[in-house]
Amino acid sequence: MQFSTSSPIYLQVMDCIKREIISGRRNPGERVESVRTLAAFYGINLNTMQRACSELEREGVLVTRRGVGSFVTEDEDLIHRLREHMADELVEHFRREMAALGFTEEEMTLRLRGGKP
Repeated sequence: MQFSTSSPIYLQVMDCIKREIISGRRNPGERVESVRTLAAFYGINLNTMQRACSELEREGVLVTRRGVGSFVTEDEDLIHRLREHMADELVEHFRREMAALGFTEEEMTLRLRGGKP
């Protein structure tokens, strides 16, 4: 994974895991690899991966069962809210960046529909 310098690595890893969940690449109730395995996969420090997993657990995205491991939440409402939140963030980012380039709301809408002025 290529990391950006614009935000902490643990937040970028959290976003990646959230995207895997909302896109269906990780299913509700699915067991998540160990922190060590995930750290090796992402090529990051074990402490950084632990922080990402702890934050995901705090948010309810991951659930840890003592002695068994961590799992993707089975809370479909939480996953739906997460999906909506991430979509809203993407739309807002798109709008800000397009406005910075001088595009009007109408031009943005046209582009989103596949047309060009």
